[in-house]
Amino acid sequence: MTKLLFLVADGMGDWPVAELGGRTPLEAAPTPHMDALARRCVAGTARTVPQGMPPGSDVANMSLMGFDPAAHHTGRGPIEAAAQGLELDPDDLVWRLNLVQVAGPGPADAMLDYSSGHISTAQSTPLVQDLQARLGDGTFTFVPGIQYRHLLVQRGGARAPEAGLDIRPPHDITGQPQGPDLERFAASPRLAELRRRAAELLGAPANATRANAIWPWGQGRPLLLPAFAQAFGLRGAVVSAVDLVRGLGRASGMEVAEVPGVTGLLDTNYQGKVDAALAFLARGGDFVFLHVEAPDECGHSGVVADKVEAVRRFDERVVGPVVRALEGADAAILVTCDHFTPLARRTHTPDPVPFLLWHPRLADHGLPAFSEANAAATGLALDHGHDLLPHVLERLRG
Repeated sequence: MTKLLFLVADGMGDWPVAELGGRTPLEAAPTPHMDALARRCVAGTARTVPQGMPPGSDVANMSLMGFDPAAHHTGRGPIEAAAQGLELDPDDLVWRLNLVQVAGPGPADAMLDYSSGHISTAQSTPLVQDLQARLGDGTFTFVPGIQYRHLLVQRGGARAPEAGLDIRPPHDITGQPQGPDLERFAASPRLAELRRRAAELLGAPANATRANAIWPWGQGRPLLLPAFAQAFGLRGAVVSAVDLVRGLGRASGMEVAEVPGVTGLLDTNYQGKVDAALAFLARGGDFVFLHVEAPDECGHSGVVADKVEAVRRFDERVVGPVVRALEGADAAILVTCDHFTPLARRTHTPDPVPFLLWHPRLADHGLPAFSEANAAATGLALDHGHDLLPHVLERLRG
């Protein structure tokens, strides 16, 4: 059976940037390995975010793994809870909980930083543990996660009014007033009180980090996904630093690799990810979903040079080593991103994502380079992102 690797650069897609001479970061970055694959490949675009759904990594990566978000998605929090293996009741409500930095508690005060300066796990874990010790009760449980990404479990909350609150992701409102969301939080007196008390604790002099508020969002019932092996006939694994991607893998019964030194940032352990992916295939695995978060984080920051560098490192440290390691093997490589994170917006957009599929016997398209525009120009456009994996498998088996 042909081995298959999905190499996913989160948020790599972008719009033309004036600072780059009207090129996208993917066009501006040196990407010799992706460009070499693009010269003989199948290329096109896929709409990973169904119409009417928010363009988040949770929805988009679920699509790339072959599952229809319209049928299976319950929220961001439940996916990350699956990554941690939390035991939940069907009526529990799971919130993604960011540690954030805000200018103040009022509606006119801005969201300064959705990540509290990319707070480290070593810094954030004691803060969340203290919130649990002081504020946790029979209803709310604070669960430490990674860096700024944590969880808040509301027991029985799926039947409570909080389940319907439409809170924007904090990375969508960087530099903007919190006003509309504070009004929504206020619709739940107990959630508003929890946030008020958390801000008091985080404001203590002992806290030397930028985190001065909590931001619950992305709530939903526990996630249930079909088994990946039964759905696609493949033994699969996920390699990622990000809990939501790991959660999708765990919820669908895939192996989830533990790689030391992964951060979700530019300094992540690229070699460790590649080694974990190749080791799984060597043990008889069929499919690896290797995910790199750095381009997305750099898109959120709005720093053009950083995003170009993130794309360059993805090509040099992930795509290149994978191609070299699999030379001569019966293996296929798909390169894509989950969604766009345009520097101009500093948040996600639902643009169809570019992809290329490389295998020695596939040469439908010969592109001069891999880019958003070149992929779109082939005319191969999948309207549903969850059809991409079945499309790839059909091509490989044909």
